[in-house]
Amino acid sequence: MSTGTLPFLVPDSDEARRLLEEELAKPAYVEAQPNLVERILGDVLRSILRLLDSLGGLGSGPGTLVVAIGAALLILVAIVLIRPRLNARGRKQEAGVFDDRGKRSGAHHRNRAAGLARNGDWNDAVAELLRAIIRSAEERLVIEEQPGRTATEAGVQLGGVFPPLSSDIAWLADLFNETRYGSGTATDEDYRRAAGLDARLSSERPLRAGGTTPLAAPQ
Repeated sequence: MSTGTLPFLVPDSDEARRLLEEELAKPAYVEAQPNLVERILGDVLRSILRLLDSLGGLGSGPGTLVVAIGAALLILVAIVLIRPRLNARGRKQEAGVFDDRGKRSGAHHRNRAAGLARNGDWNDAVAELLRAIIRSAEERLVIEEQPGRTATEAGVQLGGVFPPLSSDIAWLADLFNETRYGSGTATDEDYRRAAGLDARLSSERPLRAGGTTPLAAPQ
């Protein structure tokens, strides 16, 4: 019996450490931008790695065996929970939010989102709302125009100038990536949340780059 990566036999502490190092060193873990659950799992795995390091000079015993078993189980958890998400991300590189059909206004994307929502096309509706948010921010000179800007980049940039809404902005950017490049599916509730974020951003005062002072006038 085998998981394909982790053998069924319980490794000793040195073998568990080697398996853990090999798993964490794989490019998919290094290159992917993890969500909160993945970051927590990664931190736990690295803590186990440090613990195994500290036990390196100790002889075998019940305590070492327990740690080795725990490390083996955590590696298995990482493989089962994280690997499918990383594989999904690896199937297609994250591309720019906007296509090559010409520059459209924020209002155009917003109206298009509403039309798609009426047809129940939630994936494309939330994608158009993210485009509306980005384009509107460019029109307000809150962020600069950037050809090829990805959803992740937009989330970081907008979150920096709208800190109170940064978590919602990051959520929408992640949803865009999951529905465009992964197997995620948006819902009508997601659309309403994204539309609410769009409305709040329209009236929110941005902060100066690198500071906490609002701009002199709403942008």
